[in-house]
Amino acid sequence: MDATDDSATSDAAAAATILVVDDEDDILDLLQYNLEREGYATVVARDGREALKVTREVEPDLIVLDIMMPRMDGLEVCRRLRQDAHLRHIPILMLTAKSSDPDQIKGLDVGADVYVGKDVSMPVLMSQTQALLRGTRRNETPPDLLRIHGLEVDRDRYLVFQEQDGERVEMRFPRKEFQLLYFLASHPGTVFTRQELLDHVWGQNVYVVDRTVDVHVRKIREKIGSHFIETVKGVGYKFKE
Repeated sequence: MDATDDSATSDAAAAATILVVDDEDDILDLLQYNLEREGYATVVARDGREALKVTREVEPDLIVLDIMMPRMDGLEVCRRLRQDAHLRHIPILMLTAKSSDPDQIKGLDVGADVYVGKDVSMPVLMSQTQALLRGTRRNETPPDLLRIHGLEVDRDRYLVFQEQDGERVEMRFPRKEFQLLYFLASHPGTVFTRQELLDHVWGQNVYVVDRTVDVHVRKIREKIGSHFIETVKGVGYKFKE
């Protein structure tokens, strides 16, 4: 397949390393070929345990992760990465043959940023890769500490602090949950549709379903309480004023 040839691609690819995890050699070869044509450096792993080992050694900028693999499946790999304080920030794109709604919800629940089927076209997959990397870089600058309703949201360190039973509790969030919380908290009282949240947090060039927002809001509420983010029936969500 032809690679995209534009400056945005070059900027997104600069110094970016992508880990591709799949147990099928033909898929690894296809993804490596197309990613390297876009200017990315690639490393590969052929099962879940190897993926964790390589991630700890290389700390890639993005992981393209299959689910059905020997030794450890992709869901467990994702779950373990999101529990690792040093690696939980790495964006994860799940690329899998398991494309039903329940499968997508499982993938998003364990912390995937994007979940797509293996029938996705290569140009769309490359666009999603670029968008995830652009989103990562946008949120690496500059430091910003947001204080609202007893929460502290530290965009520089990707940390959230909350008073609980008289103690200041530190919480770490997966990247997209944090970005969604920060975006909503930085616009208190403003109602956003699910599509607007997808565009602002995931990017306009990334294809994810509306349910993605619902899953992430639910997980944020489980951590900080349900009263911060309000559901506006028939519209979307807002952070309380």
